[in-house]
Amino acid sequence: MVNVQSSWQLKAPKVLDLFCGCGGFSLGAARAGFDVVAGVDFDKHAIAAHGRNFKKSQHLQLDLCETTGTEILERIGLDRSELTGIIGGPPCQGFSSMGSNDVNDPRNQLFRRFYDIVAELKPQFFVCENVPGLLRENYKDIRDEALAIVSDDYDIIGPMKLRASDYGAPTTRTRAFFLGTLKSADVSFDVADFLPSEDVEQTTVEEALVGLPRKIDEQWQKEDQGWRNVRLPDTKSYFRKRLAGVIPPGMGDPEAKKRLKTEGRVSGCLGTVHQPRVIERFAQVPEGKIDKVSRAPRLNRKGFCPTLRAGTASDRGSYQAVRPLHPTENRVITPREAARLQGFPDWFRFDATKWHSFRQIGNSVSPLLSESILKVIINKRP
Repeated sequence: MVNVQSSWQLKAPKVLDLFCGCGGFSLGAARAGFDVVAGVDFDKHAIAAHGRNFKKSQHLQLDLCETTGTEILERIGLDRSELTGIIGGPPCQGFSSMGSNDVNDPRNQLFRRFYDIVAELKPQFFVCENVPGLLRENYKDIRDEALAIVSDDYDIIGPMKLRASDYGAPTTRTRAFFLGTLKSADVSFDVADFLPSEDVEQTTVEEALVGLPRKIDEQWQKEDQGWRNVRLPDTKSYFRKRLAGVIPPGMGDPEAKKRLKTEGRVSGCLGTVHQPRVIERFAQVPEGKIDKVSRAPRLNRKGFCPTLRAGTASDRGSYQAVRPLHPTENRVITPREAARLQGFPDWFRFDATKWHSFRQIGNSVSPLLSESILKVIINKRP
């Protein structure tokens, strides 16, 4: 059995990802050097995508309001002394300025549920991510009540508002992070530890989309039609590695990795049917401006992508989020383009459908940002 202190000392300390979605947080953790032992999510499509990409992890479709931390560890066969960290991003729609903005939204209680499980399992550290809207004054009681659950046992820093573009991602997506370390652990952190490095290589929209096909046939609607050739030039070598390389052992969808390596193909280049009048209207939207009818922004090649939205689940009307327009083409972006803009590599595979793919990408923390945060933690182990 591994004792509490030595769990930090493992070559790949073990973390559990709650509300894991398709795995933006998990990918950052794996690339930082952690062993993602399991992902837990209620959405069957999201947990299926997590399973597709994290072959060494276990994948549990569970309602975390109806499940204890102990039950999760029993399901995956892990002793709590072996668990080093818990990461996760509880559903944010109730806190989002674009969502319900309702203090009484039942989904808001899932933020507290994250801390219930942390308090039960007492890992060496936790990192919780959510939208900046959670920091508004009307949610103060929710924040305070949740953090009070763990304040006796953990040193807590944050909330830290971090912008993904400052960490190498091509999106301005900003998120709030709460981090805690067990008071008995011989490690401590400060907000300054997580500030972006001055030598971070920033990535523009143009650089993020390099090599992907610009001309997308609107009839490419089925998954097999979305596999298209990609070319990655030798320029921007750092981002080239993040797109095609840095695959942690045992990670990645086997078909996606194989086809990328042997055929130079990526998935998710799916088309969207636009009416001729809509295409004509899109043609009048300059880069960086917004279509007055759909409110879709046209991406600026030299800038960053705004926050990608997820839309709503089936129990909330299945409303599709507004998708940005391609910088030069008169169409909305494809799932693969959205994945690039969020910071996902080309070997990462999402759902077969556009709707679920966009939801999975829009609900994810940028893997480049999560990797940066978790690298600080793993590199500062006692």
